Amino acid sequence: MPNILIIGACGQIGTELTVALRDRYGKDAVIASDIREGNEELMQAGPFEILDATDSAAIEKIVEKHHITDVYLMAAMLSAVAEKHPLKAWDLNMNSLLHVLNLARDKKIEKVFWPSSIAVFGPTTPKDHTPQRTIMEPTTVYGISKQAGERWCEYYFNKYGVDVRSIRYPGLISYKTLPGGGTTDYAVDIYHKALTDGQYTSFLDQGTYLPMMYMDDAIHATISIMDADREAVKIRSSYNLSGMSFAPEDMEVSIQKHIPDFKLDYNPDFRQDIADTWPNSVDDSAAQEDWGWSSKIALDEMTEIMLTNLKSYYKKESL
Repeated sequence: MPNILIIGACGQIGTELTVALRDRYGKDAVIASDIREGNEELMQAGPFEILDATDSAAIEKIVEKHHITDVYLMAAMLSAVAEKHPLKAWDLNMNSLLHVLNLARDKKIEKVFWPSSIAVFGPTTPKDHTPQRTIMEPTTVYGISKQAGERWCEYYFNKYGVDVRSIRYPGLISYKTLPGGGTTDYAVDIYHKALTDGQYTSFLDQGTYLPMMYMDDAIHATISIMDADREAVKIRSSYNLSGMSFAPEDMEVSIQKHIPDFKLDYNPDFRQDIADTWPNSVDDSAAQEDWGWSSKIALDEMTEIMLTNLKSYYKKESL
């Protein structure tokens, strides 16, 4: 049984990952942490620590206090926000990873999960079915930090034998948390606005295809790669991960099956320039072959899940 520390537990992925891991291992085996308190459900469901991911001494103290074996480092400044605060983003995204890798190098923890992103790719990367190994020339602060992080993960594995595992998340969609400052977050916000306003203005233009995934699939992939035998994880930089690929107009059609009067218009902003450097779709055959990954949820099923649950959310809010 692992003792798990989740750093960045209050973020979009961290919140749902914490719940899933506590369901699996028990609440006392999973320590949630973040720089500030999260939602009430997260705070009451198990142990929680206030933790600055850039403070190496504080991380080590919590690791020792709770006898941590596995660390999931989910803290990061996402793409759109990072462009506004580049040095802060580099500090958080890079130094937090090095702190955790050093703990593993020094045998104070056994296993590390660190998420990369499709942001590691750039305008020179093949855009369709982007290969696992390909040109990576990111043009954003977020992408640069993730590419550097992949190289550090591989280095610490090769040099010190650190058991670090990583996947390149596509855009992630969930009804349980609000958009968090990413370029792909239009695909979350559009469902909220469909219900509250009947209309959405997309900051990405028509025809902007991006790799996307429903959150349950992402959580399943995260736990699956950590469950895999050490020998099965052959790539120690980061694995491509694919769920579905769509553009804003595909979401409009899917939503209109439930809300016929829903309208979508376009007002692209600086996030369009970011999206234009990312793939339309990625090839995740390496993850399928090495540790048995497969996605389960497609666009129309996701739309039904999102709208059903958000209707319940807004109904409660109005009471």
